[in-house]
Amino acid sequence: MGPMKREQVFNLPNLITLLRVGSIPLLMGMLYLKEPGWHWAAAILFFVAGLSDLADGFLARRMKKVTVLGQFLDPLADKMIIASMLVMLVMLGRAEAWAAVVIICREVAVTGLRAVAAAQGLAVPSDRWGKAKTALQMLAVLLLIMPEPLGAFNVQYWGTLSLWTATVVSFVSGLRYFVRFNRLYMGQS
Repeated sequence: MGPMKREQVFNLPNLITLLRVGSIPLLMGMLYLKEPGWHWAAAILFFVAGLSDLADGFLARRMKKVTVLGQFLDPLADKMIIASMLVMLVMLGRAEAWAAVVIICREVAVTGLRAVAAAQGLAVPSDRWGKAKTALQMLAVLLLIMPEPLGAFNVQYWGTLSLWTATVVSFVSGLRYFVRFNRLYMGQS
């Protein structure tokens, strides 16, 4: 496989993904300021970043601009934004450190597993558990970014419940990746 062409790398879907990565320092800065107005701005920016995750994949398929770089960057951007927000939420006392550690370790392990699989010529695509994991993580982080109170809606309670659920689903999803990789790897021998 030869080097990637410039037009393949710098296409609209990949630029949207790179903008999502670029939003991380802004999000962290907004949360660091600890003012409710900045936290609302962070929640809105995080929501837009989540929507951009849907948009870049849709556009890549629709425009026939699916690239190797995009397939690598898109899930990496998700992991980077979730991990950075979890660290900030732990710092703010809005998320439990154990949940953040489980989620971040799962993401690192699965990323490493995918690299090993790719080196073996195997593909371990995401399944509905992985998609549910991402959706739950995004929901939990969004709710936990929002400042209290939000009328009668207890943001911290529902955000924490979503985070615990996301942690369990993340763990199960990670186990499923390893089981699927093992089956593929053993079937290749």
